[in-house]
Amino acid sequence: MSGKVAVLGAGSWGTAFSIVLADAGNDVTIWARREEVATGINDTHENADYLSGIELPRTISATHDPQRAMEGADMVVLAVPSQSLRDNLPDFVPYLEPDAVLVSLMKGIELGTGKRMSEVIAEVGGIGPERVAVVSGPNLAREIARREPAASVVACADEDVAVRLQRRCHSPAFRPYSSVDVLGCELGGAYKNVVALCVGMAVGLGFGDNTTASLITRGLAETARLAMRMGANPLTLMGLAGLGDLVATCSSPLSRNRTFGERLGKGETVEEIYASTRQVAEGAKSCSSIRAVAEQAGIDAPIAQHVDDVVAGRLSTGEMMERFIARDTKAELG
Repeated sequence: MSGKVAVLGAGSWGTAFSIVLADAGNDVTIWARREEVATGINDTHENADYLSGIELPRTISATHDPQRAMEGADMVVLAVPSQSLRDNLPDFVPYLEPDAVLVSLMKGIELGTGKRMSEVIAEVGGIGPERVAVVSGPNLAREIARREPAASVVACADEDVAVRLQRRCHSPAFRPYSSVDVLGCELGGAYKNVVALCVGMAVGLGFGDNTTASLITRGLAETARLAMRMGANPLTLMGLAGLGDLVATCSSPLSRNRTFGERLGKGETVEEIYASTRQVAEGAKSCSSIRAVAEQAGIDAPIAQHVDDVVAGRLSTGEMMERFIARDTKAELG
Protein backbone atom coordinates (compact mmCIF):
# COMPACT_ATOMS: atom_id res chain seq x y z
CA MET A 1 0.00 0.00 0.00
CA SER A 2 1.42 3.37 -0.99
CA GLY A 3 0.29 6.84 -1.94
CA LYS A 4 1.01 10.56 -1.61
CA VAL A 5 2.09 11.77 1.82
CA ALA A 6 2.66 15.33 2.99
CA VAL A 7 5.08 15.83 5.88
CA LEU A 8 4.56 19.23 7.44
CA GLY A 9 7.83 20.13 9.13
CA ALA A 10 11.39 19.75 7.87
CA GLY A 11 13.17 19.24 11.17
CA SER A 12 15.22 16.16 11.96
CA TRP A 13 12.33 13.86 12.92
CA GLY A 14 10.04 15.01 10.11
CA THR A 15 12.84 14.42 7.62
CA ALA A 16 13.80 11.05 9.10
CA PHE A 17 10.18 9.85 9.02
CA SER A 18 9.97 11.03 5.42
CA ILE A 19 12.78 8.59 4.64
CA VAL A 20 10.78 5.79 6.32
CA LEU A 21 7.71 6.67 4.27
CA ALA A 22 9.67 6.87 1.02
CA ASP A 23 11.37 3.53 1.72
CA ALA A 24 7.89 2.07 2.30
CA GLY A 25 6.89 3.08 -1.23
CA ASN A 26 5.18 6.44 -0.73
CA ASP A 27 5.71 9.66 -2.67
CA VAL A 28 6.59 12.23 -0.03
CA THR A 29 6.47 16.01 -0.12
CA ILE A 30 7.98 17.87 2.83
CA TRP A 31 6.71 21.33 3.74
CA ALA A 32 9.53 23.47 5.11
CA ARG A 33 8.88 26.66 7.06
CA ARG A 34 12.02 28.22 5.55
CA GLU A 35 12.17 28.33 1.78
CA GLU A 36 15.93 27.82 1.71
CA VAL A 37 15.53 24.46 3.47
CA ALA A 38 13.07 23.30 0.81
CA THR A 39 15.39 24.49 -1.94
CA GLY A 40 18.33 22.68 -0.37
CA ILE A 41 16.40 19.41 -0.16
CA ASN A 42 15.34 19.64 -3.81
CA ASP A 43 18.77 20.67 -5.12
CA THR A 44 21.01 18.38 -3.05
CA HIS A 45 18.71 15.59 -1.79
CA GLU A 46 19.94 16.39 1.72
CA ASN A 47 18.56 18.39 4.63
CA ALA A 48 21.86 19.96 5.57
CA ASP A 49 20.42 22.01 8.45
CA TYR A 50 18.96 19.08 10.38
CA LEU A 51 20.32 15.78 9.01
CA SER A 52 23.59 16.62 7.35
CA GLY A 53 25.33 13.78 5.56
CA ILE A 54 22.14 11.75 4.99
CA GLU A 55 21.10 11.29 1.36
CA LEU A 56 17.34 11.49 0.87
CA PRO A 57 15.45 9.16 -1.50
CA ARG A 58 14.55 10.63 -4.90
CA THR A 59 10.85 10.12 -4.09
CA ILE A 60 11.13 12.93 -1.49
CA SER A 61 10.64 16.51 -2.63
CA ALA A 62 10.14 19.70 -0.64
CA THR A 63 8.22 22.95 -0.88
CA HIS A 64 7.59 26.12 1.09
CA ASP A 65 3.93 26.11 -0.07
CA PRO A 66 1.60 24.09 2.20
CA GLN A 67 -1.08 23.83 -0.50
CA ARG A 68 1.37 22.27 -2.91
CA ALA A 69 2.64 19.88 -0.25
CA MET A 70 -0.84 18.65 0.67
CA GLU A 71 -2.40 18.44 -2.78
CA GLY A 72 -3.55 14.86 -3.36
CA ALA A 73 -2.17 13.63 -0.02
CA ASP A 74 -4.36 11.09 1.77
CA MET A 75 -1.90 11.05 4.69
CA VAL A 76 -0.66 14.27 6.31
CA VAL A 77 2.12 13.99 8.87
CA LEU A 78 2.51 16.83 11.37
CA ALA A 79 6.08 17.34 12.55
CA VAL A 80 6.18 20.93 13.79
CA PRO A 81 7.17 21.86 17.37
CA SER A 82 4.29 20.99 19.70
CA GLN A 83 3.90 24.49 21.12
CA SER A 84 3.52 26.00 17.64
CA LEU A 85 0.96 23.46 16.39
CA ARG A 86 -2.12 25.55 17.17
CA ASP A 87 -0.69 28.55 15.32
CA ASN A 88 0.29 26.45 12.30
CA LEU A 89 -2.89 24.45 11.85
CA PRO A 90 -5.02 27.27 10.35
CA ASP A 91 -2.45 27.47 7.53
CA PHE A 92 -2.78 23.74 6.86
CA VAL A 93 -6.44 22.79 7.42
CA PRO A 94 -7.90 24.55 4.32
CA TYR A 95 -5.75 22.38 2.05
CA LEU A 96 -6.62 18.99 3.60
CA GLU A 97 -8.09 16.43 1.25
CA PRO A 98 -11.60 15.43 2.47
CA ASP A 99 -10.63 11.99 3.75
CA ALA A 100 -7.00 12.62 4.64
CA VAL A 101 -5.73 11.16 7.92
CA LEU A 102 -3.52 13.38 10.08
CA VAL A 103 -0.58 11.74 11.83
CA SER A 104 1.14 13.48 14.74
CA LEU A 105 4.86 12.96 15.33
CA MET A 106 4.84 15.58 18.11
CA LYS A 107 5.54 14.71 21.73
CA GLY A 108 4.31 17.48 23.97
CA ILE A 109 1.44 18.86 26.02
CA GLU A 110 0.13 22.29 25.04
CA LEU A 111 0.94 25.12 27.42
CA GLY A 112 -2.11 26.80 28.92
CA THR A 113 -4.65 24.18 27.87
CA GLY A 114 -2.98 20.92 28.92
CA LYS A 115 -4.21 19.36 25.67
CA ARG A 116 -2.43 16.55 23.87
CA MET A 117 -1.49 17.13 20.25
CA SER A 118 -4.27 14.91 18.91
CA GLU A 119 -6.77 16.99 20.89
CA VAL A 120 -5.41 20.23 19.44
CA ILE A 121 -5.66 18.79 15.92
CA ALA A 122 -9.25 17.67 16.49
CA GLU A 123 -10.26 20.99 18.05
CA VAL A 124 -8.69 23.36 15.53
CA GLY A 125 -9.35 21.23 12.47
CA GLY A 126 -12.82 20.02 13.41
CA ILE A 127 -11.61 16.51 12.67
CA GLY A 128 -12.98 13.32 14.24
CA PRO A 129 -10.77 10.90 16.17
CA GLU A 130 -10.99 8.32 13.36
CA ARG A 131 -8.85 10.66 11.23
CA VAL A 132 -6.20 11.53 13.83
CA ALA A 133 -3.30 9.19 14.59
CA VAL A 134 0.01 9.37 16.42
CA VAL A 135 3.40 7.70 15.98
CA SER A 136 5.48 7.16 19.10
CA GLY A 137 8.39 4.96 20.09
CA PRO A 138 12.19 4.78 20.50
CA ASN A 139 12.91 6.70 17.31
CA LEU A 140 16.01 8.88 17.50
CA ALA A 141 15.96 10.74 14.21
CA ARG A 142 19.53 10.27 13.00
CA GLU A 143 19.45 6.51 13.65
CA ILE A 144 16.14 6.23 11.78
CA ALA A 145 17.58 8.27 8.91
CA ARG A 146 20.60 5.92 8.77
CA ARG A 147 18.08 3.07 8.44
CA GLU A 148 19.16 1.34 11.63
CA PRO A 149 16.48 -1.22 12.62
CA ALA A 150 13.78 0.29 14.84
CA ALA A 151 10.17 -0.20 15.89
CA SER A 152 7.38 2.16 16.87
CA VAL A 153 3.64 2.36 17.56
CA VAL A 154 0.98 3.79 15.24
CA ALA A 155 -2.12 4.58 17.28
CA CYS A 156 -5.59 5.70 16.23
CA ALA A 157 -8.99 5.38 17.90
CA ASP A 158 -10.13 3.60 14.73
CA GLU A 159 -8.24 0.31 14.62
CA ASP A 160 -8.72 -0.10 10.88
CA VAL A 161 -7.08 3.28 10.28
CA ALA A 162 -4.21 2.39 12.61
CA VAL A 163 -3.59 -0.83 10.67
CA ARG A 164 -3.77 0.98 7.33
CA LEU A 165 -1.23 3.56 8.47
CA GLN A 166 0.93 0.81 9.93
CA ARG A 167 1.22 -0.71 6.46
CA ARG A 168 2.02 2.68 4.93
CA CYS A 169 5.13 3.15 7.08
CA HIS A 170 6.44 -0.42 7.27
CA SER A 171 9.82 -0.17 5.59
CA PRO A 172 12.77 -2.60 5.45
CA ALA A 173 14.28 -0.97 8.56
CA PHE A 174 11.18 0.31 10.39
CA ARG A 175 8.66 -2.02 12.05
CA PRO A 176 5.43 -0.34 13.26
CA TYR A 177 2.92 -1.88 15.67
CA SER A 178 -0.73 -0.77 15.74
CA SER A 179 -2.68 0.43 18.77
CA VAL A 180 -5.94 2.15 19.66
CA ASP A 181 -4.48 3.76 22.82
CA VAL A 182 -3.77 7.26 21.53
CA LEU A 183 -3.86 8.66 25.08
CA GLY A 184 -1.22 6.26 26.42
CA CYS A 185 1.08 6.79 23.43
CA GLU A 186 0.90 10.57 23.68
CA LEU A 187 1.42 10.71 27.44
CA GLY A 188 4.35 8.32 27.23
CA GLY A 189 5.91 10.37 24.45
CA ALA A 190 5.51 13.69 26.22
CA TYR A 191 6.49 12.58 29.72
CA LYS A 192 9.67 10.77 28.65
CA ASN A 193 11.11 14.09 27.45
CA VAL A 194 10.78 15.51 30.95
CA VAL A 195 12.38 12.41 32.48
CA ALA A 196 15.21 12.65 29.93
CA LEU A 197 15.86 16.23 31.00
CA CYS A 198 16.13 15.02 34.58
CA VAL A 199 18.47 12.18 33.64
CA GLY A 200 20.60 14.58 31.60
CA MET A 201 20.91 16.89 34.58
CA ALA A 202 22.14 13.99 36.71
CA VAL A 203 24.73 13.10 34.06
CA GLY A 204 25.82 16.71 33.84
CA LEU A 205 26.31 16.77 37.60
CA GLY A 206 28.64 13.78 37.27
CA PHE A 207 26.40 11.01 38.57
CA GLY A 208 26.54 7.50 37.13
CA ASP A 209 24.38 4.58 36.12
CA ASN A 210 22.75 3.89 39.48
CA THR A 211 21.36 7.41 39.57
CA THR A 212 20.19 7.44 35.98
CA ALA A 213 18.59 3.98 36.25
CA SER A 214 16.75 5.09 39.37
CA LEU A 215 15.44 8.21 37.67
CA ILE A 216 14.35 6.29 34.57
CA THR A 217 12.48 3.74 36.68
CA ARG A 218 10.76 6.30 38.86
CA GLY A 219 9.98 8.36 35.77
CA LEU A 220 8.21 5.37 34.25
CA ALA A 221 6.23 4.88 37.47
CA GLU A 222 5.25 8.55 37.46
CA THR A 223 4.17 8.40 33.83
CA ALA A 224 2.15 5.24 34.38
CA ARG A 225 0.35 6.70 37.42
CA LEU A 226 -0.82 9.68 35.40
CA ALA A 227 -1.68 7.68 32.28
CA MET A 228 -3.75 5.16 34.22
CA ARG A 229 -5.57 7.89 36.12
CA MET A 230 -6.50 9.47 32.79
CA GLY A 231 -7.71 6.17 31.33
CA ALA A 232 -4.78 4.83 29.28
CA ASN A 233 -3.93 1.16 28.98
CA PRO A 234 -1.06 0.48 31.44
CA LEU A 235 0.45 -2.03 29.01
CA THR A 236 1.07 0.83 26.56
CA LEU A 237 3.50 2.32 29.07
CA MET A 238 5.37 -1.00 29.25
CA GLY A 239 5.74 -1.08 25.45
CA LEU A 240 7.53 0.84 22.72
CA ALA A 241 5.66 4.12 23.23
CA GLY A 242 6.39 4.00 26.96
CA LEU A 243 9.43 2.13 28.24
CA GLY A 244 11.04 1.85 24.81
CA ASP A 245 10.91 5.56 24.08
CA LEU A 246 11.91 6.40 27.66
CA VAL A 247 15.05 4.24 27.56
CA ALA A 248 16.19 5.56 24.18
CA THR A 249 15.61 9.20 25.04
CA CYS A 250 17.22 8.99 28.48
CA SER A 251 20.22 6.92 27.39
CA SER A 252 21.38 8.39 24.09
CA PRO A 253 23.59 11.43 23.50
CA LEU A 254 21.54 11.87 20.29
CA SER A 255 18.54 12.84 22.45
CA ARG A 256 17.94 16.59 22.44
CA ASN A 257 16.21 16.44 25.81
CA ARG A 258 18.92 14.47 27.56
CA THR A 259 21.58 16.75 26.03
CA PHE A 260 19.64 19.85 27.12
CA GLY A 261 19.48 18.48 30.68
CA GLU A 262 23.16 17.57 30.66
CA ARG A 263 24.09 21.12 29.74
CA LEU A 264 21.91 22.42 32.58
CA GLY A 265 23.67 20.04 34.95
CA LYS A 266 27.03 21.43 33.84
CA GLY A 267 25.94 24.96 34.72
CA GLU A 268 24.57 26.49 31.53
CA THR A 269 21.35 28.48 31.71
CA VAL A 270 18.19 27.74 29.75
CA GLU A 271 18.68 30.98 27.83
CA GLU A 272 22.25 30.08 26.85
CA ILE A 273 21.17 26.66 25.57
CA TYR A 274 18.26 28.08 23.56
CA ALA A 275 20.57 30.66 22.00
CA SER A 276 23.07 28.04 20.82
CA THR A 277 20.81 25.57 19.00
CA ARG A 278 18.06 25.50 16.37
CA GLN A 279 16.68 22.21 17.70
CA VAL A 280 13.75 22.16 20.14
CA ALA A 281 13.90 20.18 23.39
CA GLU A 282 10.20 19.47 23.83
CA GLY A 283 10.58 18.56 27.51
CA ALA A 284 11.80 22.04 28.38
CA LYS A 285 8.76 23.52 26.64
CA SER A 286 6.19 21.06 28.01
CA CYS A 287 7.33 20.39 31.58
CA SER A 288 5.11 23.06 33.13
CA SER A 289 2.01 21.86 31.26
CA ILE A 290 2.71 18.22 32.18
CA ARG A 291 3.11 19.27 35.81
CA ALA A 292 -0.23 21.11 35.63
CA VAL A 293 -1.97 18.08 34.10
CA ALA A 294 -0.59 15.82 36.85
CA GLU A 295 -1.66 18.24 39.58
CA GLN A 296 -5.14 18.51 38.08
CA ALA A 297 -5.37 14.72 38.05
CA GLY A 298 -4.22 14.52 41.68
CA ILE A 299 -1.05 12.58 40.81
CA ASP A 300 2.21 12.90 42.73
CA ALA A 301 4.72 13.91 40.03
CA PRO A 302 8.04 14.90 41.67
CA ILE A 303 10.11 14.61 38.48
CA ALA A 304 7.79 16.86 36.48
CA GLN A 305 7.58 19.30 39.40
CA HIS A 306 11.31 19.54 39.99
CA VAL A 307 12.28 19.69 36.31
CA ASP A 308 9.78 22.51 35.83
CA ASP A 309 11.32 24.36 38.78
CA VAL A 310 14.82 23.99 37.33
CA VAL A 311 13.80 25.12 33.83
CA ALA A 312 11.95 28.10 35.34
CA GLY A 313 15.00 29.05 37.42
CA ARG A 314 13.39 28.38 40.79
CA LEU A 315 15.75 25.54 41.63
CA SER A 316 19.32 24.52 40.78
CA THR A 317 20.10 21.07 39.40
CA GLY A 318 22.03 20.21 42.58
CA GLU A 319 19.11 21.22 44.76
CA MET A 320 16.81 19.10 42.61
CA MET A 321 18.86 15.96 43.24
CA GLU A 322 19.04 16.66 46.98
CA ARG A 323 15.26 17.01 47.15
CA PHE A 324 14.71 13.69 45.41
CA ILE A 325 16.75 11.88 48.05
CA ALA A 326 15.17 13.83 50.92
CA ARG A 327 11.59 12.93 49.95
CA ASP A 328 9.63 10.84 52.47
CA THR A 329 10.18 7.12 52.01
CA LYS A 330 7.29 4.86 50.95
CA ALA A 331 6.50 1.46 49.46
CA GLU A 332 7.73 1.13 45.87
CA LEU A 333 4.36 0.05 44.51
CA GLY A 334 2.33 2.41 46.65
